[in-house]
Amino acid sequence: MSNQHLLGDPPIPLTLRRSARARRISLRVSALDGRVTVTLPERLRTEAALEFASEKEDWIRKHLARQPAQVQVGIDTLLPVDGTQRRVVAATGRRVELGPDTIAVPPAALHRSLERYLRELARDRLAEASDFYAARLGRSYARITLRDTRSRWGSCTSDGGLMYSWRLILAPPDVLRYVAAHEVAHLAEMNHSPAFWNHVHRLFGNYEPARNWLRSHGGELHRFRFDGPERSGE
Repeated sequence: MSNQHLLGDPPIPLTLRRSARARRISLRVSALDGRVTVTLPERLRTEAALEFASEKEDWIRKHLARQPAQVQVGIDTLLPVDGTQRRVVAATGRRVELGPDTIAVPPAALHRSLERYLRELARDRLAEASDFYAARLGRSYARITLRDTRSRWGSCTSDGGLMYSWRLILAPPDVLRYVAAHEVAHLAEMNHSPAFWNHVHRLFGNYEPARNWLRSHGGELHRFRFDGPERSGE
């Protein structure tokens, strides 16, 4: 891969990806983070790919304009936790506390404390769901890893390792459980064949609503940022 830019106001970063299987140039704008990827045949000149992207500039900018606006999380931010909108408020103690419609966070280390809490909550929910579906499938997994992935919500390695995006804790519970069922099903089928989807259906039931929710709204979970400046505490 190589990085280039499409000139304009503002400039658009481009990721050029060469593929031995590509027969023509293709263009993709990620619904998760707005990354623009141009895939081209291995022997094609870089200039040809840049010309192609330039011709599609209006199309690219229209897609980028639809990307959800970034939200720097802070006091009074509305944050979906378990799919329920909760307002971030200042905690009176030193612990993060989840309420029916609020999430109280110590202001002195708001971003660090809140992200750590959400990751721990995601691990608990995903471990519980993975255990449930693995038992139903009659297979065991090796480990669970959480990351802040942009290209996928989960994955399963050949040795049984499950990886999930911790941002699934911001989605409705059924969506989180669907992703867990999806990845656990890969313990039996390391593909997306009809047999694989039969496993997902047997484990989870009708998965289409949750799958469609991720396609339509998954990108919104990546608009929340937890990297703001921290206040000095007492």
